[in-house]
Amino acid sequence: MPRSKRIVVGFWIATALFCLQMSFTAYAQLRLPQVAQAFTHLGFPDYFRVELSWAKLLGVALLLAPVPARLKEWAYAGFAFDLGSALIAHFSMGDGPEAWGWAAGTFVLWGLSYFFWRRLQAARRPLSERAALGPLTGLG
Repeated sequence: MPRSKRIVVGFWIATALFCLQMSFTAYAQLRLPQVAQAFTHLGFPDYFRVELSWAKLLGVALLLAPVPARLKEWAYAGFAFDLGSALIAHFSMGDGPEAWGWAAGTFVLWGLSYFFWRRLQAARRPLSERAALGPLTGLG
């Protein structure tokens, strides 16, 4: 399989799994009482749980839709803040891996999706721009 095709396949596998996970957590935050209790345990107000769920769904839509790269970059940044904050919140409460494991695993999927997306973006740049970037980027 050509390298460019492997990048596309890797992107879609990682992104599909990541988006499924984020969609599930958004649903769980809106509908499951035990997830609402977990937010209370972490010290977050109830409205934040609802706001975060809708932001996750918007981010998923931006990652899957054909939108400008800047919007996708903002979605990736929002997910990084979300997942990083979830890990920090759990660690600060002394929670074990059973509480923060899903966030850590989802962060790995985020990283894979973002890595492949950046590779796709780099491959779409004009050859003259890639050459100007030089050998340090691996794109020259």
